[in-house]
Amino acid sequence: MSYIIDNKKAFLDSEYLSITDEIRFHEEFLKTKDIVHHGLKRYDHNLRVSYYSYKISKFLHLDYESVARAGLLHDFFLSGSDDVKCVDRVKLIVNHPKLALENAREYFALNEREEDIILTHMFPVSPFIPKYFESFVVDIVDDVVAICERCYSIRRELSHAMTFSLLIIFNFMKL
Repeated sequence: MSYIIDNKKAFLDSEYLSITDEIRFHEEFLKTKDIVHHGLKRYDHNLRVSYYSYKISKFLHLDYESVARAGLLHDFFLSGSDDVKCVDRVKLIVNHPKLALENAREYFALNEREEDIILTHMFPVSPFIPKYFESFVVDIVDDVVAICERCYSIRRELSHAMTFSLLIIFNFMKL
């Protein structure tokens, strides 16, 4: 499971890097490094979804370049989702694909497939139905990555809590 959390594989793939350079180094996109998403950073989440979707799409002989780009941009909105109230979080879950698409259009030239991938990556939670196989790939990979990230985050938090508890117990026992 650790390889799902680690982005090193993406940085060893020169073709992937050349496809995504414009986005990965863009000043606005880099702001996603400061936003918590599924307990981790949104930049890292976007990179994971993009890279794994790219690899699957390449294997399936799909438009892997559009997938790599749109995978990076699928959650390209700058508000934090982990800080909002429950009711607002539900609205954000349903509406964030539109926000991400608006932001992506503002800063990047997108093709129709990339726009569809971004807009439909929350299907069936959001009402937008994917038109392309590539959109389904990103949608499914996003779900799997999000689940793995959330589990990793919870495990990390539990580990810290257990360590803290053991330190207290050991210090108490010394008295």
